[in-house]
Amino acid sequence: MTEVSNPSEPVVALVVAAGSGVRLGGAEPKALRLLAGRPLVAWSIEALVAGGVDAVVLVVAAGTADWYGPVVASATVPTVVVLGGATRQESVASGLAAVPGDASIVLVHDAARPLVPASVVAAVVAAVRGGATAVIPVVPVTDSIRRLSATGSVVVDREELRAVQTPQGFRRDVLVRAHAAASGASYTDDATVCEAYGEPVTLVQGSPDALKVTHPLDLAVAEMIVRSRR
Repeated sequence: MTEVSNPSEPVVALVVAAGSGVRLGGAEPKALRLLAGRPLVAWSIEALVAGGVDAVVLVVAAGTADWYGPVVASATVPTVVVLGGATRQESVASGLAAVPGDASIVLVHDAARPLVPASVVAAVVAAVRGGATAVIPVVPVTDSIRRLSATGSVVVDREELRAVQTPQGFRRDVLVRAHAAASGASYTDDATVCEAYGEPVTLVQGSPDALKVTHPLDLAVAEMIVRSRR
C-alpha cells in the first residue's frame, strides 16, 4: 500500500475499444454497436464519469479513429482517441502514453462493459485513493466449475473463486513500470501485469450489471438491464 492520495488529484480512464467484435457480429467495431440507441462505448464513458473520472483516453483499432467522432463530441469530460496495438497490453501501453502528466490515478476499462454501475467505479477510485496500488472489482462465481487434466477432471470449490471485471484502478507510476517490465510477456488483464511485477491486488465488490458484451445474447441481456433501470 502507498500513502493516501490527494482526493482532488485527477482520475483518467483508459477505455479499451480496439477489439473487432467478431463474435458479436456486425460490420462496425463492437464498441460502436448500439445499446438502447447509443454506442456501447458511450454508455461506458458515461458510467465512468458518473463514478468520478475526470478525463478519458479512448483506445481504438487502426483505421477506426474517425468513427468515434460523435462519441468524443458527446462526452462530458475531455476525451481523446489514440490507436491501440495488436494485443491488449500494447493497446493499454498506447493509452498510458496519452494520459495527462498531472494524473496519478488511472482506470482501465473495457468498452464492452457498458453498464458498470457508477458505485463500482467510485469504489475502485476510493480504494486507490486510500492507498491501494492495483484494484479490481470482482463478483462471485455462480456456476459449478471443473478443472480438466489429462486424467479427467476435478471439482473446484466455487466459494474460493471470483470473476474479475473492470474498471481496474492503479497508481499510474505502478502501471507504467509494470507494463514496461512485462514487455514480451502475455497477461489477461492489467491487474495480473501489476501482480507479476510484485504489486498486491486489492479486491472490491463488482456488479452483475457489469457484464461483458461478447455475444448477441449478452447484448440482449444488456438491453433488459437498461429497461429495468428505466
